[in-house]
Amino acid sequence: MFPSSSPETGRDPWSDGPRPAPAGPPAGQPPAPRTGPQVDDDGDRRERTGPRRARRGGQPARRSSEESSAEPEEETAPPVEVRRPLALAVAGFAALLGVGLVLGAQTSGPGHRLPFAAIILSVQLLFVLSWTMAARPPAFLTVALVSVGVAVAADAAAVQTDIAGLAPLGYVAAGGFLLGVLGQLVRRVDRVRVTDSLGTTLLIVVGVVAFATLIVLSRIPAGTQAITVCLTASGVALTIARLTDAVAPWPRLAPQVPRGAAGVVVGAMVGTLVSAVLGSYLVTPFTPTKAAIIGLVAAVAAVLADLAVGYAEAGRLMAGELPTMWVARHMQGPLGGFALAAPAAYAMCKLVL
Repeated sequence: MFPSSSPETGRDPWSDGPRPAPAGPPAGQPPAPRTGPQVDDDGDRRERTGPRRARRGGQPARRSSEESSAEPEEETAPPVEVRRPLALAVAGFAALLGVGLVLGAQTSGPGHRLPFAAIILSVQLLFVLSWTMAARPPAFLTVALVSVGVAVAADAAAVQTDIAGLAPLGYVAAGGFLLGVLGQLVRRVDRVRVTDSLGTTLLIVVGVVAFATLIVLSRIPAGTQAITVCLTASGVALTIARLTDAVAPWPRLAPQVPRGAAGVVVGAMVGTLVSAVLGSYLVTPFTPTKAAIIGLVAAVAAVLADLAVGYAEAGRLMAGELPTMWVARHMQGPLGGFALAAPAAYAMCKLVL
C-alpha cells in the first residue's frame, strides 16, 4: 500500500541547500553551564529587569555586606544601679515594722484586743497609702476610700465575731472589691481603664484584709506564739535580704530590678534559723522543728512578695509610667511581705500546731 502523503510533504520546494541545524548543543554533549549574564547580539550586557527571585525553599537571596552592616544593632540597657543608702533604709523600715507587729501581738489578750487592732489598722493605712500611690489605679481616691473602709470593717469583724474564723473577713473582702469596681464604673472617665485596675483593686483589698488575719490568729490557742515566730522570721528575712543587697547584690535576677539572688536566699535561711531558735524557748505545742517549718513558710512568703514588688515597679518604669511618691514606693515591698506572711502564719498554725 502507498502512504497517504508523500515524503516530500512539509519541505520547502524552493530550498536546495542543507537544513539548518537546531540552535542548541551538538548531539551527544550536555549543555554548557551559564557563566555570566546574557549578552545581546550587539555585545551589550542585558540588564535585569525584574525582581530577584527567592532561593529554593522560600529563603530570600543573600544580602550584600554593605546592607547587612547598615542594619542597626540592638542596644542592651545597662543594669539598674543598686543604691546602698536606699537598701539600708528599706531594711531599717522592715525591721521596725516587724518589731512593732510582734510587740503589738503581746498586748493582745482575752477581752483586750483593741490595742493590737489599733496597731494593725495603722499598718493597714500605710499599706493603702503605699500601694495606691505606687500602682496609681484609675479611680485613685475611690479605691483608697474603699480600702480604708474595708480595713475598718475587717478589724471590727475580727474582734467582734463570737467564733474566730476567716469567713467574715472573706465576706468583707468580696464586698470591698465589688464596691471598688462599681465606684470606677460610675465614673465615665475611669470606665475605659476599669479592666486594668481590677488587679490593682483586688491586691489592695486582699492585702488590707490579710493583716486582719493576725487579729483572728491572736484569738485562737497558741496563736500569739505563732505570730511571734512567723513575724519574727519574716522581719529578719526581709531585713537580711535588703542588707545583703546593700553589700553584695549578686547574682542579679534581672538587669532592671536592683535585687540579688543572694539576699533572697540568705534572708530566708536566717529567718528560718531564728524561728527555730525561738521554738526552743516556747512552750508546747512548739518545738524547734515545728517553729522552723512555720518560720520557713512565712520567711519565704515575705521575701518573695518583696521581690515581686520590685519586679512590678520595674515593669511600670519600663512601660513609661512616671514614678510617684518616693517614700510610698519603697515602703511597698516590706508591707507586701508582711501582708502575705500573715495568712501564711494562720494557715501553718492550723496545719502544723
